[in-house]
Amino acid sequence: MSHLSNRNWWLPALGLALVIGVVASGCSGAASAPGAATAAANEAAMAAPTATTAPGGGTSPTDTSAKVAAALVSSANPKYVPVTGPVDGEAKTLNGAGATFPQPLYSKWFDEYAKLTGVQVNYQGIGSGGGIKSISDQTVDFGASDGFMSDEQLAAAKGGEILHIPTAIGAVAITYNVPGVTKPLRFTGETIAGIYLGKITKWNDPKLIADNPDAGLPDKDIVVVHRSDGSGTSFIFTDYLSSVSESWKNTVGRGTSPQWPVGLGGKGNAGVAGEIMQNENSIGYVELIYALQNHIAMGQVKNQDGEFVAPSLESASAAAAGIGDKMPVDLRASIVNAPGASAYPISGFTWILVYKNQTDPAKALALARLLWWAIHDGQKMNADLHYGQLPDKVVKMAEEKVLSIDIGGKSVLGH
Repeated sequence: MSHLSNRNWWLPALGLALVIGVVASGCSGAASAPGAATAAANEAAMAAPTATTAPGGGTSPTDTSAKVAAALVSSANPKYVPVTGPVDGEAKTLNGAGATFPQPLYSKWFDEYAKLTGVQVNYQGIGSGGGIKSISDQTVDFGASDGFMSDEQLAAAKGGEILHIPTAIGAVAITYNVPGVTKPLRFTGETIAGIYLGKITKWNDPKLIADNPDAGLPDKDIVVVHRSDGSGTSFIFTDYLSSVSESWKNTVGRGTSPQWPVGLGGKGNAGVAGEIMQNENSIGYVELIYALQNHIAMGQVKNQDGEFVAPSLESASAAAAGIGDKMPVDLRASIVNAPGASAYPISGFTWILVYKNQTDPAKALALARLLWWAIHDGQKMNADLHYGQLPDKVVKMAEEKVLSIDIGGKSVLGH
């Protein structure tokens, strides 16, 4: 069967010969770019399987797309094999659960993917903690989290090695509802930690006024809002606070379900956004798209370079700009408090979590193809929903992870 292409045509003899040339060149690491004829053969290979002699005589299709894929994703020719439609043999339903941070993006992705391939992806936004538990317990085909799994969590997973496939970059916005305040408020790591530790309790605290002298901050108690569920958004937020505040690091630390010293809980990013809108003089943290969709005021946060930066697609992407050369092999990386004048300091990756060693061939094929599409064509949709695209070097590393997904030790996509 063809794992990465439609089964609509047979390759003519000339096209097959050219494809074999592409595979041989790509697998041997040839440095030259393909010529026009080879490029045409690449396109043919993406669209069609070859023919072989069937056991009873005649011909039957057999999959050469795996070898073509290996050639096309090589450093000699970085062009990828697109997912262009449905294929025989893949499951038509996948089930996932986890982070609400990327849920608006995943809703768009999975709707478009179903139109393209006929594969229905059912996704439940139950929080990153729920996503980690679900994949660890093998109750879903994939989990999703904005906080990478710990070594202990990985070791406890029932299905063996779990891969982290990054899908997007997002910003965690500091949001607030303070009547009478019309200009964006400025926050430092110190003031945010102070608020969430319960040490800064009034909006007109001198430390807040020092950064916002003309804001007209009221003499009102601060209503602190945080996540009530296990959350990757909380992981990014507490990862940031741990990187800028020794007090926070030593008393609370980072995690998907920290022990909050103060505050009200809201379930999911939507729940926190709702609590902020309903409670005057409140402050909270949500993924950027939730603040934009609900028209909640967002603060500027002082970054490592001393600049106050607002959360945005551009500033979150700036935080990940230099990560390519520092990205760990397992792709579990933090980009909070990143250097750069334009970098937003509370930014992070979000990941889809999958088992490397799969047991159901149909599910494995559907899952690997979905992930391949996500780190390539899916990226084109990120900006419209205010998520950053993956840097090129991260995409290349993610490709290796997707191509390593196997059945019985054999790569699902044949790399």
